[in-house]
Amino acid sequence: MRRSIGAGSLRSVPMLILRLSKCACVATVALYASLVAFGNLSDYGSNLAFVQHVLAMDTIFPHSTITWRAITSPPLQHIAYGLIIASETATALLCWIGAVHMLRARRAGSAQFQRAKAWAIGGLTLGFLLWQVGFMSIGGEWFGMWMSNQWNGSESAFRCFMLILGVLIFLSLRDEELVAPT
Repeated sequence: MRRSIGAGSLRSVPMLILRLSKCACVATVALYASLVAFGNLSDYGSNLAFVQHVLAMDTIFPHSTITWRAITSPPLQHIAYGLIIASETATALLCWIGAVHMLRARRAGSAQFQRAKAWAIGGLTLGFLLWQVGFMSIGGEWFGMWMSNQWNGSESAFRCFMLILGVLIFLSLRDEELVAPT
């Protein structure tokens, strides 16, 4: 038996697609943060070297006067790296939970779908703070990472936090009600 599609259900298709798009965008950030955290855990030593060089400031301009900020203590470097991995993992988990909540609420009213975004908004915000504050501001500016030819992650961090910011803005846009079938 063939079901007919009423005009009301056709009008709700664009809004449903928009909601599914928001779920997919959050899930892509969740996947990215998951892969980054997994990479940092599974190749701990290689990625720790990046953090150690940035914190030690041993590859910035030789005559820089900001090297007094350097952290050369291995235990403190491991703690910093652990906080980075924990933040990446939390970003991934919050975004995965958010994507699932949103997917479950995709056909709900706009207020319920808006509430379902809370986990994702938390995860995206944490990811933004990690890559913008942690890598760009603290790593890039405080520890002078931008001065290093070998250990400069500023461009990569910029791409990450702009991607996350774009998804956060897109997600934050209010959703209309789905049109009830007539």
